[in-house]
Amino acid sequence: MKYDIIIIGSGPGGYVTAIRAAQLGFKVAIVEKENLGGICLNWGCIPTKALLKSAQVYEYLKHVDSYGLKAKEIDKDFSAIVKRSRGVAEGMSKGVQFLLKKNKVDVIDGFGKIKAGKKVEVTAADDKVTEYSADHIIIATGARSRELPFLPIDGKKVIGYREAMTLEKQPKSMIIVGSGAIGVEFAYFYNSMGTQVTIVEFLPNVVPLEDIDVSKQFNRSLKKSKIKVMTNSSVTKVDTSGDGVKATVETKKGEQILEADIILSAVGIKSNIENIGLEDVGIVTDKDKILVNDFYQTNLPGYYAIGDIVPGPALAHVASAEGITCVEKIAGLNTESIDYGNIPGCTYASPEIASVGLTEAQAIEKGYEIKVGKFPFSASGKASAAGAKEGFVKVIFDAKYGEWLGCHMIGAGVTDMIAEAVLGRKLETTGHEVLKAIHPHPTMSEAVMEAVADAYDEVIHL
Repeated sequence: MKYDIIIIGSGPGGYVTAIRAAQLGFKVAIVEKENLGGICLNWGCIPTKALLKSAQVYEYLKHVDSYGLKAKEIDKDFSAIVKRSRGVAEGMSKGVQFLLKKNKVDVIDGFGKIKAGKKVEVTAADDKVTEYSADHIIIATGARSRELPFLPIDGKKVIGYREAMTLEKQPKSMIIVGSGAIGVEFAYFYNSMGTQVTIVEFLPNVVPLEDIDVSKQFNRSLKKSKIKVMTNSSVTKVDTSGDGVKATVETKKGEQILEADIILSAVGIKSNIENIGLEDVGIVTDKDKILVNDFYQTNLPGYYAIGDIVPGPALAHVASAEGITCVEKIAGLNTESIDYGNIPGCTYASPEIASVGLTEAQAIEKGYEIKVGKFPFSASGKASAAGAKEGFVKVIFDAKYGEWLGCHMIGAGVTDMIAEAVLGRKLETTGHEVLKAIHPHPTMSEAVMEAVADAYDEVIHL
């Protein structure tokens, strides 16, 4: 069959691209080898948030007396929590199926492989091979857990994020290697359930991509939660021959042996670019990524790539934006390229972390003269009423022109607040304009205005 556009992969990059392409009048097909919605909906963004919500509710119940309430026999059902998470994922996947059908996108089940002449070869579960052609082929095959040579994932004692979401039995102890978003989110979940958690991080700080103030605050929160943190440390060997695992950890003070029921490898992701025909047709790759231009065209006309398989942040919302930009450019719309300096990042542990733009260190390194403001949630009426006084909002402005260079938040609900900074930066909002935009009281979001006021020496509630 001939299509205008064929997309390989139905994650938040692929399915969003397919729907936008259909809206623009293209005849579209999408190829998926597993579940509609890809990793994000089925094994990533959505089911993990369901697990984290259960953990949050459980935490509330365990501390219900601090709200003037009483409850007896508070307990959890680990298998029921996992089952709820899988149900949420299944519902979202069915939602994607509905949206694709509504927009008349053909779904082709099987493993897609690109071929010369703008063709896609699809191998179905029964090994039947069918060839399709299109004017434009968009590769959106996503990524998977990255495996370290000395930490091979066996799916039982050494696991990745997929297994971490569906364990049949809650482990009594867990070692998590890596303190990025995946690592600390699972650390929060399992610690809340009662698992003894140790985080091993190679770099000097946890959540190492964040502003140093956020990292330090989060480290304090981890220790307060009785999660053991080992920074400047690396796992060099794992022994799985016994009942549990023994991990050899190299630290500044020497070698240590850690024992646990299970190890979660959360050291990043690996692009799914093998065996999909890139070498056969001559598409250029570099450092595990497909090279593309500002509108996601590869070196071969008619072949495009988006999402985790191209350079840039490996985030669901980035993949969606790239796909929309790609097909709008194909359609001839007046489309602007994505500003990768204004991509928000969110971590859904407790407390939550959200950020956009430059950190304070990056701003100084780039030569800016800066104004920095910080407002702690301990001074927020809404945070006090909610019992969520942990964390702060930090803003960074260019002192000369008032440009909003960066915004960094840690605290309850901040992943829902960061959009204000993203929009403000997109519209080239100055600090003065944020101050004059009246924020509702009492809300967590007014901490943004207060942090800006602090940067400009106008803060009232500190």
